[in-house]
Amino acid sequence: MSIFAAVFAPNGKTWRGTEVDLGDVAVIDDVTELMVDFAVERGGDLSLLLIEADDEWFALVRAEEDGEPRVYLSDARVVHDHPLAAVLSEAGGLGAPQPAESAGARPNPAPDGDGRLLTDLGITEDELRSLSVGGGVLPSDVLAVVAERAGFAELLDDMRL
Repeated sequence: MSIFAAVFAPNGKTWRGTEVDLGDVAVIDDVTELMVDFAVERGGDLSLLLIEADDEWFALVRAEEDGEPRVYLSDARVVHDHPLAAVLSEAGGLGAPQPAESAGARPNPAPDGDGRLLTDLGITEDELRSLSVGGGVLPSDVLAVVAERAGFAELLDDMRL
């Protein structure tokens, strides 16, 4: 399984970002510590983590220095197949739907989590949900929309090349 993950943090009006390896993540504290450290090093307390796995699902994590992480999964059903998704789901207090008995593609994603985590960056809960369940919209496309609205699209594009 191929996972792309990058953390972004604003420094004034400019965003900074870096690709991160989440292969050894066992608990959410591993993730939030990395995120908060990145933000604090840049003079802020807000950071966003964008995760995309094999064009199957995406996750967003928002961490601030003095708060609990806010998590959004594009399809909560992936927690049964992806350990990282399970860690994120547990941290966000998300539900884990029963796994489907059949293998193959998962039509009709089941998004779950804090859909309001990007409202101040220009993406409403309804829009995020719509992007998550929209037919033909790849997870990487959704992350590109998030990056564009927040103001770090060029950084994300450079990482994805």
